Amino acid sequence: MTPTVALRGLTKAYGRVTAVDGLDLTIQPGEVVALLGPNGAGKSTTIDMLLGLARPDTGTARLFGMPPAEAIAAGKVGALLQSGGLLPDLTVREIVELSAALYAGHRSVPDVLTRAGLTDVAGRRVAKLSGGQQQRVRFAMALVADPDLIVLDEPTTGLDVEARRSFWAAMREESGHGRTVLFATHYLEEADAFADRIVFVRAGRVVADGTAAQIKAQVSGRTIRATLPGADLNALAALPGVDEVESRGDAVLLTCRDSDAALRALVNSTPAYDIEVTAQGLEEAFVALTLEGAK
Repeated sequence: MTPTVALRGLTKAYGRVTAVDGLDLTIQPGEVVALLGPNGAGKSTTIDMLLGLARPDTGTARLFGMPPAEAIAAGKVGALLQSGGLLPDLTVREIVELSAALYAGHRSVPDVLTRAGLTDVAGRRVAKLSGGQQQRVRFAMALVADPDLIVLDEPTTGLDVEARRSFWAAMREESGHGRTVLFATHYLEEADAFADRIVFVRAGRVVADGTAAQIKAQVSGRTIRATLPGADLNALAALPGVDEVESRGDAVLLTCRDSDAALRALVNSTPAYDIEVTAQGLEEAFVALTLEGAK
């Protein structure tokens, strides 16, 4: 099966700054993949090269086995990017119709406006829209070609909570039709909830690649939360299996490499109560795999 996305050995430098450093990534048809990493990790530069908006210094990018420009010209790719302006004097309907006219085959414009939540403002000029509404226009422009691959760079930036929920509901329906989705986001909960697969990028390289459960499993240890008024933090830090201790009012949080040993010692040596043990989450994995690794 020909991969939807095949990036091989991509590198890109701007002067002395290497934005992408030998990055490899393969995405198969129907996958929903989240691209995560700290600011400056190379996510947007990778997406630009994937879409043919930037030329790699070395390496290759192929979409459906074709150079990006050919796949895009064939209407197989839709993209919602952070950069790029909208024509302010056109109405919402006009700008989506203009986008549709670029393709021999496309989706119904009224259907796309409905899917993007723009029907009520279809006759409004783009210049009169809020930032969140303009982001929805970009989403409609990405959908109108009826693409097999949808690429989203920070798609919910500027959207309020309700709009973000509506956006991801629409994206779930799109992916349910077998479309491949690649999105970069700084909202970890979006990646955790929506992606089949998460790719962590640091300093232009892939440092982790797997399901959310697999990524979380790479971060060893668990967290014990307990109520313990007047806790002696030094004594808690000395308990077996404990790496870090944090106080939050009457509650304490113990980050543990061996939660079983720490839990036994906590119960036997302190009057702690309301004890909870949780596995490390995606946020802890993000810190461990990206931020700490960059030090």
